[in-house]
Amino acid sequence: MKEELIARVVQVLQINMKWMTWNLFLAFIPLALSVWLFRFKRGGSWLWWLGFLVFYAFLPNAPYLLTDVIHLIDDIRTIQSVWMITLVLIPVYLLVILGGFEAYVISLINWGHYLHRIGKSQWIWRVETITHFLCAVGVYWGRFLRFNSWDFITQPDAVITKGVEEILGKQPLVIIAITFVVLAGLYWIMKRVTLGLSRPDSRIDINSESANSNTPNI
Repeated sequence: MKEELIARVVQVLQINMKWMTWNLFLAFIPLALSVWLFRFKRGGSWLWWLGFLVFYAFLPNAPYLLTDVIHLIDDIRTIQSVWMITLVLIPVYLLVILGGFEAYVISLINWGHYLHRIGKSQWIWRVETITHFLCAVGVYWGRFLRFNSWDFITQPDAVITKGVEEILGKQPLVIIAITFVVLAGLYWIMKRVTLGLSRPDSRIDINSESANSNTPNI
């Protein structure tokens, strides 16, 4: 019985590792792009703008990992062992989901650093809010319409027509609104945790009340 349970857990993890690795890879693409894009004092070249568009196209992949909790529910039903679920399954899912969302948080922090350096600190909270909304739409497109980031290139007509038509319904708007609130709330928490653990000289102003300050602070 124990050997059968272990075999079932191993099988579940082997299956999950494939999509978990792929989803984490997609989540870290915008993080890598943010490191490259926002190290410049000012963008402007066509290459920079191209990278910026790719950054936003792939950014929803990071918070998208939050929705993978639905796979956790299925796996719990499959394994049906409290100890295996608590000691193996949940920690693996938490690591992957938190890793993906942290990539989202750091990407936006880098974006905020860039805005601060070019003297646009007052725009940080606005950019973050708009980004949360765009990613909420992107998460809905990915989870329910099964669009991928590269579909903006491979099938732009479908993204524009079907994507826009689908989000205008009552249910999609409710889902997007809930996703937006979840993203904004978790980001607010994780940003403070991340900046609190970072070096003091690398921190940016995260309070809208002091966003116009020329000196970065917490």
